[in-house]
Amino acid sequence: MADQDIIANIDKLIAEEHELRSRSVGDGLSDEDRTRMRRVEEQLDQCWDLLRQRRAAREFGENPDQAQARPVSEVESYRQ
Repeated sequence: MADQDIIANIDKLIAEEHELRSRSVGDGLSDEDRTRMRRVEEQLDQCWDLLRQRRAAREFGENPDQAQARPVSEVESYRQ
């Protein structure tokens, strides 16, 4: 997956996150929407991590295509 593909996926996930957050005002989200929000946030963390990995690989003369998405359990524990 190329950087542009990852960025496009990030943009799509951010749009979905914003839409879910806007729906949460007032009555709140359904259980299904809360589950989807959590999944969107996890996918965003994974995408940002993958993009950082690719950029770091490129910076140090390594092949960015060797970067792989890490498990949610790993990227969720990172500090921002």
